[in-house]
Amino acid sequence: MADSDTPVRRIQVANSRPEDSGRGLAHLPRTLMAAIGVGEGDVIEIVGKQSTPARAVGPYPEDEGLELLRIDGLQRANAGVGSGDFVEVRKAESKPATRVVFAPAQQNLRLQGSSNALKRTFLGRPFCQGDVVATAGHQRVGDMPPTVQRFMNAPAYALQEVRLAVVSASPKGIVHIDENTEIELRPEYEEPAAARRADVTYDDIGGMAGTIDQLREMVELPLRYPELFQRLGVDPPKGLLLYGPPGTGKTRLARAVANESDAQFFLINGPEIMGSAYGESEGRLREVFEEAAKAAPSIVFIDEIDSIAPKRGQVQGEAEKRLVAQLLTLMDGLEARANLVVIAATNRPEAIDEALRRPGRFDREIVVGVPDERGRREILGIHTRGMPLGDRVDLAELARTTFGFVGADLAALTREAAIEAVRRIMPRLNLEERTIPAEVLDTLSVTREDFLEALKRVQPSAMREVMVQAPTVRWDDVGGLDAAQERLKEGVELPLKNPDAFRRMGIRPAKGFLLYGPPGTGKTLLAKAVAREAQANFIATKSSDLLSKWYGESEQQISRLFARARQVAPTVIFIDELDSLVPARGGGLGEPQVTERVVNTILAEMDGLEELQSVVVIGATNRPNLVDPALLRPGRFDELIYVGVPSAEGRRRILGIHTAKMPLAGDVDLDAVAQATDRFTGADLEDVVRRAGLVALRRSLDAHEVGQADFEEALKESRASVTPEMERDYEQIAARLKQDAAAIQPIGFAFPGKSEGEKAR
Repeated sequence: MADSDTPVRRIQVANSRPEDSGRGLAHLPRTLMAAIGVGEGDVIEIVGKQSTPARAVGPYPEDEGLELLRIDGLQRANAGVGSGDFVEVRKAESKPATRVVFAPAQQNLRLQGSSNALKRTFLGRPFCQGDVVATAGHQRVGDMPPTVQRFMNAPAYALQEVRLAVVSASPKGIVHIDENTEIELRPEYEEPAAARRADVTYDDIGGMAGTIDQLREMVELPLRYPELFQRLGVDPPKGLLLYGPPGTGKTRLARAVANESDAQFFLINGPEIMGSAYGESEGRLREVFEEAAKAAPSIVFIDEIDSIAPKRGQVQGEAEKRLVAQLLTLMDGLEARANLVVIAATNRPEAIDEALRRPGRFDREIVVGVPDERGRREILGIHTRGMPLGDRVDLAELARTTFGFVGADLAALTREAAIEAVRRIMPRLNLEERTIPAEVLDTLSVTREDFLEALKRVQPSAMREVMVQAPTVRWDDVGGLDAAQERLKEGVELPLKNPDAFRRMGIRPAKGFLLYGPPGTGKTLLAKAVAREAQANFIATKSSDLLSKWYGESEQQISRLFARARQVAPTVIFIDELDSLVPARGGGLGEPQVTERVVNTILAEMDGLEELQSVVVIGATNRPNLVDPALLRPGRFDELIYVGVPSAEGRRRILGIHTAKMPLAGDVDLDAVAQATDRFTGADLEDVVRRAGLVALRRSLDAHEVGQADFEEALKESRASVTPEMERDYEQIAARLKQDAAAIQPIGFAFPGKSEGEKAR
């Protein structure tokens, strides 16, 4: 403990970075470290409602010059303070512990482990009786100051971060474990003498910095400092609605707020409230609110509120209507409730009774959306805290490739990667033995390959209702389409990767691109490549996915598609064969009523009241004269890109791409093949390469290479799918569209086998 004459300073507490959680470090200003006489790695005592020790380290680069003490959620819980509180800090001495008893800090957790593993993990870490500590996971030791590196040790538990309570420590006061310390690990949770809240803190939530700030001002302030609102003469906020896709962390966020604000937490699940007897449901709801009022300050959390408070005009049962009315009166009735905040979570805000969604009940609605790349990196760091990672694991790379993943998906990804690692060591295990040898556990690590295998099995849950793909096509796989490629890079890749540049210039990015041209020229391939290179989600759809025989269902499918794309932005929506989904209205083709309603819906989605943010629509068609003209104006499909047949140079590049994995003989001249394939599209050239391989196999099943003669034979069996007449007609359309995109006049196509009437259309 500190002496009475030791210098003491007061300083404000703030959150540390998530990757520092569980390390027992306190980031202090250098001026404060000098004032209390501590250096890097020295032990300090942090005194709030309780006291807890930590090792002092310098501030983060962004904190230079700021008077802040950054500690993690466990240390804040151990000191009995929250973020924003003031604590006293002083230098302390740590004694070697003779005996330390640990127990799980979480209920429903049984532990079996060796004292040696715990000794390795906590060697040199200061703590005192009653603290909660964590077996911090994989440490990037090289990132730490040299004076602190010696305290960064291996995790005791291979595949998870385990939180342990220090049941007792001898001698009393601040101690640390050394080689002579006797360690005891009790298998089951024990209720601590003084309850300290440390199960979920802000450190366990990633990618939600802005949301946490909003929650703190709406929940923590009225619960901890009600006199602020009394002085201002206004009522404190009563309720908060969290909504967003499933798995984004709404429930976990509410529990963290309750812990950090030192409030009692009351959970209401819809099915538990519903009773069979008349008035039973309302009675149970009243009981929860009465208990919460007695235990104030408290938080009532209603999970999946749409199940107990649906719109009264749309439900038949009287019990549901009475329950909604009861909830309305409890939240904003005649009886005033102080120090009680209601937080509700749902992924269907449109299904909640509108009377709840007004100030005085739910004062603010906060969207808990799909995390961006930075948020995904934070979440991955949290879930791999207790995981021994291989040297080649790059969490930043994983964050870039997991578009559309929510927190629950990333947790599943890390779990699947861990199972891959376990699967790898299974042959070395003797299943008849109850325990795993320590040397096997010590060699266990999760590698980059484990994560790549896990990525094949885990799909983003927010996208499961729509067809989503992670394209593997890169720009290098596309040949002969340089002009179209450049326009897509400018229009799609640039605004999705650099939105600030467009805001700075005061211009909006393009909303849509129409790729048109003869069949087989690579329109779909271009769309896949641009989604891959722009690091965006890719939703591929076609008219058969969206059109339905039920009245109104087609329009709803399109609305759902665009709503889901907005949730998981940045997104590229690719609609193949666009002319079958949005034909020109008034043409009398197909089912005019259905298709005209579909066209109207797509027009409204692309350029309506609700803006498309970081969502790009790419359409592909080889019949652009059949597409409704209203779609082909700026603001909808801004760019009309003609994807024509490749030039000789382009054909040579396409042949090089398709023969990259083919064993070619020395006499093969791809330039000669390119010259001999005038008007061949990319699909035609792929067919030529395939046929050349078949000719070689036809000659001999034992053939190991493809020669020039095989290509010449293949060319005799192949033909260009684009005729001179078709090419001429497409070039006329390209010229016409450049002149006037809003008024397309039908031009006859020279499609083989079509009647004159069909050509005119």
